[in-house]
Amino acid sequence: MTAWTAKTTFLWGCLCCLCGLFTSCSEESDEVEEYVNWRERNEAFFASLEDSLSRDAANWLKIKNYSLDATTAGKPADYIYAKVIERGEGTESPMYTDSVRVSYLGRLLPSASYAEGYEFDGTVYGKYSSQTNSTTKFVLSALTDGFATAVQHMHRGDYWRVYVPSELAYGAYGTTGIPGYSVLTFDLTLIDFCSPGTPMNPYN
Repeated sequence: MTAWTAKTTFLWGCLCCLCGLFTSCSEESDEVEEYVNWRERNEAFFASLEDSLSRDAANWLKIKNYSLDATTAGKPADYIYAKVIERGEGTESPMYTDSVRVSYLGRLLPSASYAEGYEFDGTVYGKYSSQTNSTTKFVLSALTDGFATAVQHMHRGDYWRVYVPSELAYGAYGTTGIPGYSVLTFDLTLIDFCSPGTPMNPYN
């Protein structure tokens, strides 16, 4: 074996070892294991919500994306589902241009490390309680379609669990902390809302 051949063989062996190391790390990374078959699992779960609606139509809602014609049938991803947990006493709902005060907790579906689903955002520390949660204010038009659709059908004091398909949230690419194709689950309480130019009522 010539010196050149020996050197080449040595370098090739090192390269193979490094490739094997990187492959092993990739296969064992938390990200791969955390969200294995993620798209399929999320799509199957969202499809199953139609059965929940059929079994308990009194407490489940199926609502079409606010930006679409509500009088025509849409595809499954044009809708959100919501389970009504507590009913408020209000009779009015926010408009798209309004500001809203809400308490909420956003989660992904259960995954390898998060039996209840990874909590990616919210105003809640500990157990969700519509009486003791912190709140925040949003301009409704700045929210994702799914979240904005839900809030526009709520009344003051309503507490819903809302399921948003990825198409009405962060789509195929996701965002920080949210993988692509994720169904988002929100525990959501509408506290108050106001029209543009009108101050929000104080909240204690």
